[in-house]
Amino acid sequence: MIKPLQTPVMPMAPMGNTRRSPLPAFVTPAWAAVERSLQALQPLAQLAARVYVAKVFFLSGLTKIRDWDTTLALFQDEYHVPLLPPEVAAYAGTCGELGLPVLLVLGLAGRFTAAGLSVVNVMAVLSLAEITAPALQQHQFWGTLLVALLLWGPGKWSVDAWLKPRLLPNN
Repeated sequence: MIKPLQTPVMPMAPMGNTRRSPLPAFVTPAWAAVERSLQALQPLAQLAARVYVAKVFFLSGLTKIRDWDTTLALFQDEYHVPLLPPEVAAYAGTCGELGLPVLLVLGLAGRFTAAGLSVVNVMAVLSLAEITAPALQQHQFWGTLLVALLLWGPGKWSVDAWLKPRLLPNN
């Protein structure tokens, strides 16, 4: 009599999450520690971005108020802000460059402030008939930082973060 072929029974894999990490076991805890460290640095990075961008715009505003006659002449002859008369553009730009950076450093209305400074930044680029490549690159860098603050907010080290649980206790 011929015996049927018997195949050995393979043990079944455990049910549930059976995906294995493509990384060796010792790398996973190390990478988790790196991620925790990077996340701990996020508030510092957001504060640094806020202070850096705020300083740039605030100093520009101070330059404008130091010699208001020159500022008005620049807005009349050099800067061509769309849709606004030169004097209104000078006042609006200067107020934005002096007021919004203070709010940004504090992290008060952080996303609104980042959006406002983004508008000032874009208007600065658009109003110049000729802008040098290095100046454009600076504006792009400031714009990138402002977009990041707009998307992720001013961070844990901000007045917004302090106010949120007090104003919205269920969130």
